Amino acid sequence: MGNRRRVAERRKTKPAVIGGMIAVVVAGAGFGVYVLYGGGAAADDRTQPTSASADDKAKDIPSGPLSATEVTTAAQTFLTAWQQGKVAAAAAATDDAKSATALLTGYTKDAHIKGVTLTPGTRTGDKVPFSVKATVSYKGTEKPLAYDSALTVVRDTGTGKPRVGWHSAVAHPDLQDGDTLVTGESGTPPIKAFDRNGGELTEAKYSSLGTVLDGLREKYGKIAGGKAGIELRVIRGKSSKSSDKTLLELSKGTPGTVKTTLNPTLQAAAEQQVAKKARSSVVVMRPSTGEILAVANASHGFNTAFQGSLAPGSTMKVITSSLLIDKGLASADKAHPCPKYFTYGGWKFQNDDKFEIKGGTFKASFARSCNTAFISQAPDLENDDLTKQAQQVFGLGLNNWAIGVPSFDGSVPVQSAAQMAASLIGQGAVRMNPLNMASVSATVESGTFKQPYLVSPTVDNRTLATASRSLSANTLSQLRELMAYTAAYGTAAEAMSGVTGNVGAKTGSAEVDGQKKPNGWFTAYRGDLAAAGVVQQGGHGGDTAGPIVASLLKMGG
Repeated sequence: MGNRRRVAERRKTKPAVIGGMIAVVVAGAGFGVYVLYGGGAAADDRTQPTSASADDKAKDIPSGPLSATEVTTAAQTFLTAWQQGKVAAAAAATDDAKSATALLTGYTKDAHIKGVTLTPGTRTGDKVPFSVKATVSYKGTEKPLAYDSALTVVRDTGTGKPRVGWHSAVAHPDLQDGDTLVTGESGTPPIKAFDRNGGELTEAKYSSLGTVLDGLREKYGKIAGGKAGIELRVIRGKSSKSSDKTLLELSKGTPGTVKTTLNPTLQAAAEQQVAKKARSSVVVMRPSTGEILAVANASHGFNTAFQGSLAPGSTMKVITSSLLIDKGLASADKAHPCPKYFTYGGWKFQNDDKFEIKGGTFKASFARSCNTAFISQAPDLENDDLTKQAQQVFGLGLNNWAIGVPSFDGSVPVQSAAQMAASLIGQGAVRMNPLNMASVSATVESGTFKQPYLVSPTVDNRTLATASRSLSANTLSQLRELMAYTAAYGTAAEAMSGVTGNVGAKTGSAEVDGQKKPNGWFTAYRGDLAAAGVVQQGGHGGDTAGPIVASLLKMGG
């Protein structure tokens, strides 16, 4: 991406004193425990003197950075009350008493967790880590529970006093705001998942697959032939994109079996590759069938590879190029403008380092990822042209993929003016993930959109998505020529060095407001393998995601 006016990447974001008691930490038995002296009920220290004027009150409200004593005291107050089962007092020590009350009440009543012991760790600034040891007890069955969590102390916006900043993750790190904890007979029996060769897939063996295995259980647990056990589970909130998660098995159920399309060799290699790059994700699939062969994420809490929603940057130019060729606005070997700047809809767009190509072809512009070569065609396009191309040819943005686990199917909304122009280069409101972009390369390689899938549709008789039309022979031939040239001589050449055979590639760098570095993207194919990856905040795609994708393509084709 060039240094143009940036398009925002929208993101949604979602100690009271114990009266008459003194909380201290006593070392013993290898960890600290809270011991309380004195008695009395929790006092409300939020009350302000009524005789003071409004100005005096404002002057009396503490502000500025929290002291070490304030952080430690607030943490002790909260943890002590929680440990003693005093939910109201613990919640009052947070900045969101209502939400804290609901979750901490459910912690005991719904999750059936008792005998809680909380041990604080060493404070770092405003953050205090702590360990939890407890027992989960349900209908005569008990099992110990142990995990680590952390809290952050903040100033109350009304009183300025130190409070624990409440998020559900304080109670358990696997919780997102809106989630609940429940212990009981799991509504969905457990499953054992297997790769295409019959080997069992476990999170211990493939660390990226935790969210995938959760999704497989949620989808197939009731039809895979298993029997439910008793478990402590995270039940996701209505707005969550994640699957429910088992935290502890009190009694094992009988698992059913689910076979996937994953290739164990490629999966292991994908895991190794993403482990080298923080915030990286990758997907490998087979263009001729749509089978997903590998999926891996460096971060394991959310499946960015399948469910991410990120601007794809210049990898989107594969779709845009197909549109321009279809409409006769570009041709691989014909002259095409690539000026330093192009203004459209009131925005001035430019290329990386303000380069220009004088007298060059469209192929040269594609290979060097010239932004203005695409922006300059916006005046000749309708607002919905790109949306239709993505939906009708590449099967994107219709919310109808059924891959076997939760996925996001891409989004190319109808835009106008500058936002429409930005969409042509993968910015604006366009959103994709590695699965979507691997599918784009797969469509170019095979000539027809084949919906990706992780579990064969014959398992549950589900219908796979299809595209309403295919690229013309002329457009398809030119698109393959563009991607092959880019892999050999363009921005993808360094990464694709040594990847032989029928190959094609496209790089991308997507700017995100608030990030010092763009997200690096790379999508490519080699024979009957297609792959795409992203490294968030990594920089240029050819340097970051490119080596990950290329290394996996070298393994087959």
